[in-house]
Amino acid sequence: MEIEKNIQDEAEKNDPTSKNFIEQLIDEDLKEGVYDHVHTRFPPEPNGYLHIGHAKSILLNYGIAKEYGGKFNLRFDDTNPMKEKSEFVNAIVRDVKWLGADFEDRMFFASDYFDIMYEKAVLLIKKGKAFVDDLTAEQITEYRGDFTHPGKESPNRNRPIEENLRLFEEMKEGKFADGTMILRARIDMASPNLNMRDPIIYRVAHMHHHNTGDKWCIYPMYDFAHPIEDAVEGITHSLCTLEFEDHRPLYDWVVRECEFPHPPRQIEFAKLYLTNVVTGKRYIKKLVEDGVVDGWDDPRLVTIAALRRRGYTPESIQNFVKLSGISKANSSSDYSLLEYCIREDLKPKAPRLMAVLNPLKLVIDNYPEGQSEMLDIPNNVENEEMGSRQVPFSKELYIEREDFMVEPPKKYKRLYPGNEVRLMGAYFVTCTGYDTDADGNVICVHCTYDPETKSGSGFTGRKVKGTIHWVDAASCGKAPVRLYEQLIDEEKGKLNADGTLNFNPNSLTTVEALVEPALMQAKAYDSFQFVRNGFFCVDCKDSAEGHPVFNRIVELKSSFKLPVQK
Repeated sequence: MEIEKNIQDEAEKNDPTSKNFIEQLIDEDLKEGVYDHVHTRFPPEPNGYLHIGHAKSILLNYGIAKEYGGKFNLRFDDTNPMKEKSEFVNAIVRDVKWLGADFEDRMFFASDYFDIMYEKAVLLIKKGKAFVDDLTAEQITEYRGDFTHPGKESPNRNRPIEENLRLFEEMKEGKFADGTMILRARIDMASPNLNMRDPIIYRVAHMHHHNTGDKWCIYPMYDFAHPIEDAVEGITHSLCTLEFEDHRPLYDWVVRECEFPHPPRQIEFAKLYLTNVVTGKRYIKKLVEDGVVDGWDDPRLVTIAALRRRGYTPESIQNFVKLSGISKANSSSDYSLLEYCIREDLKPKAPRLMAVLNPLKLVIDNYPEGQSEMLDIPNNVENEEMGSRQVPFSKELYIEREDFMVEPPKKYKRLYPGNEVRLMGAYFVTCTGYDTDADGNVICVHCTYDPETKSGSGFTGRKVKGTIHWVDAASCGKAPVRLYEQLIDEEKGKLNADGTLNFNPNSLTTVEALVEPALMQAKAYDSFQFVRNGFFCVDCKDSAEGHPVFNRIVELKSSFKLPVQK
């Protein structure tokens, strides 16, 4: 499997003598004196929330800068005011900081450089490298040609330089309507690379900009703006995903023709694809607008904000990106690898408390009436440093409904008539009977307990095969618990035949759980292992003091295992 190959590749990268291809290219540049330092950036467009794929780019760019003792910038490519919002800017800043990528005081906007971009466009016109065109969008597409036919030059391609300067100035002054005038680079309409066939570098757009207000009514195109942004900021290595590989000749053309003295080097790497999840901003935006999900941070999504809200940690995502590897070949990582990473991160540090998701009453008939006691239970048996807590115990408890059966199958190790189990951290109990309602449903289980078998008492008289968790009926709290599955039906695939998303109707189930008292005081983002049920996190949006709402981060068990390294 591809995931196994990537993990093996990662094991090789852990060898200090082995580096990924980006590090090797940077080493060559430093050795040959092309650059004497390393400066990277993460350049998101503020038109939506970031997702797990962006985490790879953030951590790669920041990690490279940190490895080489260089600098890392956060820069917003805000050249399209139609889709950009301050909300998205603020969300991206939170996400980048949360992941641990420190851009210090270096947060920039493409719009900071609009004056420079305009000056460079004028320079290109004066050099005969750009011209104003009034062809329609349909005509431009027709004139461009395709992969088997060369393009045809625009009738306006040879306008006099003075006329181009005047028209471009009039574009800036707002004398033309949207879509009527553009500025195009003058390169090569016969180029085998369609991106080099006189691409558009400026368009008219009378729109309010979140950062520059109404100062501009012309805006640069991404392929023109991006290399200028990199060059102005002194970026040495512009790390981007593979879809920009065909754009690299245009990137190099812009920085060369705009006469920047120290041009950046663009290096492409493979995107991080995750199986059966929704990452496209267009899809997520529609899900949000249609009310299918609870905003961009709905825990069923894989936006960084959603993963944080669900209970994923920065360390788990960092490890996931590391194990997914850096390469030039596109591949997909299994969602179960992401789940593996959060389990491994939380196992040693999440307190292990008891919660009953599908309650069934249990009465210990021979326990003294009116008596209760406090039991000392470890917070995490794999981490003694986390200490222990006091948990109340009395005659009436609740257990999971699945932990009792009237007629159990073979190898069933929980409660059934005549069987003895241990109540976790408490006593051995033996089932003596049960009560049912008018429909025959079990509503209460009766047991007796052996007071000599108290956990921690040193009892060794006999052993039991089953241990079940419980909560005390008199002191437990009630809390909503959200059980998540993937938003997309894994078996049927991501898309239906008509192109719509194939939703999993069971992606969210909410139950009212009974939880031990300590959990009722949990705060937003606190994470726990609910014993035998999974890892859970307190929801940051819908919880209130004393009234937590829990999101299931991940179940405890999975068939996924990392390959054994040889």
